[in-house]
Amino acid sequence: MILEQSEHIIHEVKKVFIGKDDTIRRVLTTIYAGGHILLEDCPGVGKTTLALAFSRALGLDYRRIQFTTDTLPSDITGFTMYNTQTGKFEYRSGATNCNLLLADEINRTSPKTQSALLEAMEERSVTVDGVTHRLPNPFICIATQNPIGTSGTQALPESQMDRFMVRLSIGYPSDEDQLKILRTRKYTNPLDNIQVVSGAENIVDIQNYLSTMTMSDEVLYYLIHLCEATRQDAMVDLGVSPRGVLALTQMARAHAMLEERSYVIPEDVQATFEDVCAHRLILKPQARVEGVTERDVLQKILAQVKPPSAPKRWNHG
Repeated sequence: MILEQSEHIIHEVKKVFIGKDDTIRRVLTTIYAGGHILLEDCPGVGKTTLALAFSRALGLDYRRIQFTTDTLPSDITGFTMYNTQTGKFEYRSGATNCNLLLADEINRTSPKTQSALLEAMEERSVTVDGVTHRLPNPFICIATQNPIGTSGTQALPESQMDRFMVRLSIGYPSDEDQLKILRTRKYTNPLDNIQVVSGAENIVDIQNYLSTMTMSDEVLYYLIHLCEATRQDAMVDLGVSPRGVLALTQMARAHAMLEERSYVIPEDVQATFEDVCAHRLILKPQARVEGVTERDVLQKILAQVKPPSAPKRWNHG
């Protein structure tokens, strides 16, 4: 049931987002894992289109906020205003009062506004004037940002980067895929043709189902050793946090589920390790000088840390 539905969702998103099947699957895996997604790439490669397509295929209440230099924290969290008729202050919700929030060009706004997303992303709630307001369930943030160094951008603080479960890059489409894109947009907007496959309650059920999946101690220790190795690497100033370890656990479970298994094996951890951990690393200046990237470090760690070899016990956690 879950697998059939997942393939149907991917099929609908592919109507709009052409040639990037692997990216679509990784975004869906993250949504099932209950995480937030950071899409980092050049302008115009389809980051916003991808988020729109998922909101429609999943049948989620959707809002978009375009971050600029004058975007205020209250635009995100909401605000209270005085009602002269009732003589009371009333809460007016902000952009986060939805199931799927597209935070477009998040690195073009001030750090104060960026930090307004922190509580919403971690606690699934916002606090305005001392009153906490719960957000709809599920709450998923898909944020887009242009590469650092692009005009008008500034780096996200480490605390906010850590709250994104994955950071993905889309890349440019091939010549054949660009031709398909031009043909699909010849007469109509393909977003109008996307059918609703799922719903908010269904996504919550899938997220809850992940907690029942089996992870043996051997696989858990393997996952922990991988993350510990990032903290001890000579090129790394700041390694993967405990929050990152939890995120990797959830992503490995979601990956196993989409591979038609009720238990997690080391290959699930390996498949999700780079997407979950790359943006959490802060490299030393020496690494920048030598041209070493975060993914280079993670690939080296994957080669060094040996996975467990006890297949008979992986489904007995």
